Amino acid sequence: MSEKIVKTEEEWRKTLTPEQYQVLREKGTELAGSGEYYLLTDKGVYVCAGCGSELFRSDKKYESGTGWPSFWEVVRNDALETAPDDSDGEMKTEVLCARCGGHLGHVFDDGPEPTGLRYCINSVALGFVPDEECA
Repeated sequence: MSEKIVKTEEEWRKTLTPEQYQVLREKGTELAGSGEYYLLTDKGVYVCAGCGSELFRSDKKYESGTGWPSFWEVVRNDALETAPDDSDGEMKTEVLCARCGGHLGHVFDDGPEPTGLRYCINSVALGFVPDEECA
């Protein structure tokens, strides 16, 4: 992982769209099925929309039927951090970008093998770099 990114809320507001700010900084959620990357099948790397840190490879993405991009494995173990989340009265595990602390979504233990994990991620919290652009 690269060095941690720390910005003021004012700096985040200047660099993120209102939708990105609402999800990444205020822990919001986009509507199911509305995200740009939900049905994307291109090959490449999904990155954090806040800082560009690599998070997921497209070959670890699958259709979970939830309406959000879902992945069964992260690029590197240190790319994400997790935290308990009971904000809606239901205990879940929040997924955060380890580099900038942005809220990405949640992880559940009902995913496919070999990990059994389902990283359920908001499209608006992601960017996508096609394989031909990866160095």
